[in-house]
Amino acid sequence: MGRCGYTRTPLWFSYCLATDRAMELINDIDILDDELRKERLDSDELDRPKMAGHESEGQRQVYLETYGCQMNVSDSEIVASVLQEHGYGLTRDEEEADVVLINTCAIRENAEQKVRTRLGMLRARKRDQDGPFMIGVLGCMAERLREKLLEQEKLVDVVAGPDAYRDLPTLLAEADESGQAAVNVQLSKEETYADLNPVRYDSNGVSAFVSIMRGCDNMCAFCVVPFTRGRERSRPVTTILSEVAQLVEEGYKEVTVLGQNVNSYHYTDGSHDVNFAELLDRVSQVSPELRVRYSTSHPKDCSDELLRVHARRHNVCNYIHLPVQHGNTDVLDRMRRTYTRERYLRLIERARSICPGVAFSTDLIAGFCGETEAQHQDTLSLMREVEYDHAYMFKYSERPDTYAARKYEDDVPDDVKQRRLQEIITLQRAHSLQSNQRDVGTVATVLVEGTSKKSDDQLRGRTDTNKMVVFDREDYAKGEYVNVRITDCTSATLLGEPLGRTTLQAEAERLQVA
Repeated sequence: MGRCGYTRTPLWFSYCLATDRAMELINDIDILDDELRKERLDSDELDRPKMAGHESEGQRQVYLETYGCQMNVSDSEIVASVLQEHGYGLTRDEEEADVVLINTCAIRENAEQKVRTRLGMLRARKRDQDGPFMIGVLGCMAERLREKLLEQEKLVDVVAGPDAYRDLPTLLAEADESGQAAVNVQLSKEETYADLNPVRYDSNGVSAFVSIMRGCDNMCAFCVVPFTRGRERSRPVTTILSEVAQLVEEGYKEVTVLGQNVNSYHYTDGSHDVNFAELLDRVSQVSPELRVRYSTSHPKDCSDELLRVHARRHNVCNYIHLPVQHGNTDVLDRMRRTYTRERYLRLIERARSICPGVAFSTDLIAGFCGETEAQHQDTLSLMREVEYDHAYMFKYSERPDTYAARKYEDDVPDDVKQRRLQEIITLQRAHSLQSNQRDVGTVATVLVEGTSKKSDDQLRGRTDTNKMVVFDREDYAKGEYVNVRITDCTSATLLGEPLGRTTLQAEAERLQVA
């Protein structure tokens, strides 16, 4: 599943996720008065819509609403680019829109239900409104539910799958002229949108996403992505480096390179095969002051070569999202994850040896088909061995067309799933707090993303290890690197006092001397 829910994006998005992040993330919540809120937001944030922060004028105004993971937010930036090139404008006010497009996620049932409710509300508005008003559904849910959305429920005018965004202007024109729904959900083996310049429509001006590949070949038993996004295909290296260089020129200080399984990236550049480790290394060399992150990775593709890039390049963040999904080998086998518990734990140990201080986040599913109480306890024991800094935690929900839906019985009662999920959440909350407490008294380099959610007198930003820090504003500004002494924490947020501006290069040199 990766982080295929909402991880608030650094564009934010999110994160994202969901990234979730996300991204999109619980890390962007600042100080929580009620720590239980963190448990709720870990899943609910993933299903919360993201609206465009960018506005532009056009012959017709489009309101673009995004659900799901960082990849969906990146897709919305592609959609915005395509539409603007064809004379459409973007609006943040739904009431001003002639066209409302919902970019959807079908990974989790909750997100899908929220989208369907939203479409019903929009359809009611269309019935009552004078003048032209069109509704479109894009992305994963569009591909999966096109028949219901178009023929049975008649909720939308346009349906476009993840590989059909170039066709959107034509689809909108066809639907407008004919009064009949227009659809294109054909998946492609080649489409990467490599030549398009995404509109950073929800950008904070500091962090950006760069999609490097599309689709997934893993066929995990619980995941619908291969059916909604198609097979893996990677962008040319030159187009990725060019996009990153342009972002640096525009003043961005952080990029997150994206893929459904990002570390399986592979592109043949002439006679030379480029894997993800090499690509990440080359991205990191675009600017020594650019932080580089990636999402989402698969344990089977996390190589020692990739880990050595983390260790060698000061601006490749010492943080890895490494979804384990479960702690029992038999369940992992039923999930078709292609690794065992023991192999995963050896990978964690190897990563910590090569990259001292590396932070880990993960995905965990409670109540997968056939899960016994003993197998659930194996997930808890694996969590105790790893002690993740953060986790995205869900109870299993069956998705149509997946291997699990076709081959297994969803036989764990919902109340048992919920209880097991709560035990996972409670344990992770304790680990997150312990991780943050270990940072108290240390000095972290923080990239300032903006003001705190609670007060304009404070700033917020993330550490290299992806932890959110809140500190007094003083005369610091968004986009600056600031050294912050950590003085206190909650399980979600670090609190600190600023010590002064710095640069990534200066910090790398200081650490080498030390």
